[in-house]
Amino acid sequence: MDLNLRKAILANVTDNNPEQLEATIVDAIQNGEEKMLPGLGVLFELIWENSDDSEKQEMIATLEKGVKQVH
Repeated sequence: MDLNLRKAILANVTDNNPEQLEATIVDAIQNGEEKMLPGLGVLFELIWENSDDSEKQEMIATLEKGVKQVH
């Protein structure tokens, strides 16, 4: 069986409006289940690919700050 996880995840959110997309992200984070991580990864990949260099640098700085707070 050939399952393309990216395509499946994107198919599940393709018709979602901004509020539904936000709810999907918030639910996945609050739920904290490992099985949600691939979906968040696909969504982050879309964000990254559709961001300009300054937005990417801002995300990296935010990520660095968050990683340092965890440890």
